[in-house]
Amino acid sequence: MDYSFDLTGKVAIVTGSSKGIGKSIAMALAEHGAQVVVSSRNQEAVDSVAEEITKAGGKAIGIACHVGDSEQLEALVKGTVEAFGGVDILVNNAATNPVFGKLAEADSEVFDKIMNVNVKACMTLANLCYPVMVERGSGSVINIASVEGQKPSFGLGLYSVSKAALIMLTKSQAKEWGPKGIRSNAICPGLIQTKFSASIWGNEAMLEQFTQHIPSKRMAQPDEMAGLAVYLASELASYTSGGVFNADGGYMVA
Repeated sequence: MDYSFDLTGKVAIVTGSSKGIGKSIAMALAEHGAQVVVSSRNQEAVDSVAEEITKAGGKAIGIACHVGDSEQLEALVKGTVEAFGGVDILVNNAATNPVFGKLAEADSEVFDKIMNVNVKACMTLANLCYPVMVERGSGSVINIASVEGQKPSFGLGLYSVSKAALIMLTKSQAKEWGPKGIRSNAICPGLIQTKFSASIWGNEAMLEQFTQHIPSKRMAQPDEMAGLAVYLASELASYTSGGVFNADGGYMVA
């Protein structure tokens, strides 16, 4: 076995990869040799990232998919297998958080939407990839959770609940699928400068309030999440499963 970061011959699906953390991970996986399927809801957006990867010398295609739609998830896996012959790496990155408010005021429809995208879709897509990975004899599932799933902030209760569930899904996958050679791990980013978190870093006072509780005293850039994903996808992490890895500037120990 080649214990290295080399991903040559591996096939990766990265959801929510037209921008932010997902894009950084997709580009890093391709840089290390993986054939990457870039996926998000907009076909033009995923095609643009796939073209960027190709121009840099990598291999990638774009397949549009709304992860909240089970039929589109099935089409994503089918399209990946048709294009590249299988699936070795799944990065469940797509997520949503349409509300900022108190749990006592939470709307059941919003709860369902958050859980459907942040948890159910991750489970469904992984389950669709499972038989393909079993056939190939190995696989790596990487669920992008959040420190919010371990240490909730005010106003993000529903999001925190969904990410806590995703962390437990990761552990359950690792326990059930390990005998088949499939690993599952979770990455928990802290405050990252993406469009997703713009409501925080776009407000100078709020950003200062957040960063004063982070030992590194700053937020991170999306590229700072990519190295951990490459490790977890590679054979160097062959004995790493069920892990929850914080990439948060020390937030969880503050």
